[in-house]
Amino acid sequence: MAKSKSKFYVVWKGRNTGIYDNWEDCKNQVLGYEGAQYKSFQSRTEALSSFESGPNLSNYGKASKGLSSGPSKSSKSNIVQNSISVDAACSGNPGLMEYRGVYTSDARQIFHQGPFKDGTNNIGEFLALVHILALLKKQEREDVLIYTDSKTAMAWVKNKKAKTTLEKTGRNEIIFDLIERAEKWLKNNTFKNPVVKWETESWGEIPADFGRK
Repeated sequence: MAKSKSKFYVVWKGRNTGIYDNWEDCKNQVLGYEGAQYKSFQSRTEALSSFESGPNLSNYGKASKGLSSGPSKSSKSNIVQNSISVDAACSGNPGLMEYRGVYTSDARQIFHQGPFKDGTNNIGEFLALVHILALLKKQEREDVLIYTDSKTAMAWVKNKKAKTTLEKTGRNEIIFDLIERAEKWLKNNTFKNPVVKWETESWGEIPADFGRK
């Protein structure tokens, strides 16, 4: 009889710790979770023993640095399907700007704002990210992972400030109002949702992409 190739995954540190019998369930606990500790084992007995004894890097060698044994970053199987993706589009710089959020698994739209005149793509990415964070906070769904393909938006959210050089005109006052509201929300609230960079080069366009490139 052929030997089973099934693996068991131990999560010592993640959203929910424990032993999982498939990578998909394990991935949902560790991807985007800062400092996650996890590893695969060939048998449930070995996994149970290791889970109870705790992680021990010295026993795993250099190949298991970080205790990660899942698919590589470039693999599409590494995408958490039970998540939300946000993106923005802007025709011109500045120009007509809009942004939205969708379910990653099937691109069903959750919200859409715009278009707004005299905006920028970075501002749209920032507003989209804050919009979904506020929405999930209100819905008490702070375990949902969020994807964005904008490092700038992630930095602005982290700093609680949109560092834009956009000039205010008579046509984009609503954009500056939205920025002010977004910054105020960030300063007055905390969030637990993991915000993860969408790897466009490896995974293709983010599901929330407007398809105008």
